[in-house]
Amino acid sequence: QVQLVESGGGLVQAGGSLRLSCAASGRTFRRYGWFRQAPGKEREFVAACNQSGGSTFYADSVKGRFTISRDNAKNTVYLQMNSLRPEDTAVYYCAADSTSRTIYYGEYPYWGQGTQVTVSS
Repeated sequence: QVQLVESGGGLVQAGGSLRLSCAASGRTFRRYGWFRQAPGKEREFVAACNQSGGSTFYADSVKGRFTISRDNAKNTVYLQMNSLRPEDTAVYYCAADSTSRTIYYGEYPYWGQGTQVTVSS
């Protein structure tokens, strides 16, 4: 059974940092993605990485502030978020794919339940 479990969300002041984790189980995934959805808005792409973590891709809005990484020994992917802004407030979702699609492909078959990130001004 495939499971993606996010953790690490919370309340932080603007300019602060958080690290989200996504623990995966059930199969080997070749690429991971992080997405977010703010109230009243559509879900948007944040970051993606390949199996080794050597190839990464970021939304322009988070480039230079967020870093995606993975620990294959722990089957876990991380999203380090620095210099957080109030507009980063959203529910953050981890997504995973076991196929060989490129990290630029926006569709994923597996999703976590989400973790809330709130950035106060």
